Amino acid sequence: MLKYLSAKLGHVLVLYGAWGLFAMSFLDSSFIPFPVLNDLSLIVMASKRPAWWPFYALASTLGSICGAYVVYGVAREGGRFFWRKTPPAALARVQPWLERNDFVAILVAALLPPPAPLKVFILAAGLLRVNALRFGLALLAGRGLRFAADAWLGARYGVLAQDYLRHNLGWASLASVVLVVGLVILHRWWKRRYGGNASQAVQQK
Repeated sequence: MLKYLSAKLGHVLVLYGAWGLFAMSFLDSSFIPFPVLNDLSLIVMASKRPAWWPFYALASTLGSICGAYVVYGVAREGGRFFWRKTPPAALARVQPWLERNDFVAILVAALLPPPAPLKVFILAAGLLRVNALRFGLALLAGRGLRFAADAWLGARYGVLAQDYLRHNLGWASLASVVLVVGLVILHRWWKRRYGGNASQAVQQK
């Protein structure tokens, strides 16, 4: 029933253009899930007005960030309640990721398509009081990349991009995650290899 209602609501929101995309992404990140529907709606909107694709991508990104901040803020302030209501197994899986590298963990979760547990990461980030600025920047990077790709595909290939998205969203998102993680590992390796030498050189001077 919830899936049916969210689909109906999504089709109504699309009629309101960029504001509808904002609202859909806001609800998807906070209260009402729109699995893949917000991606498909973004493609349709961009295919109708190709020159507006950056604006549509921005509206979807900002809506998603605002919705996530609602959940983050509620969890941060009502931590004890959410610790009781949230399944321990779900938090146990994401907590080590967030404690080791909160920015990359949220960025990866924001890039992955459903059924990736983005809301669990958002909820855990609030419970663990992850830095609010890093939380927002990670979402901006992850959601921004995802929605920009959706909008560009819609503007470039029209509604045909919907079929591509349905069949390749998982692989495209996984490739983005591998790229991000690879860059992070490369950065840490470079920092360990050359950062220490640079610090020693400065101290010797």
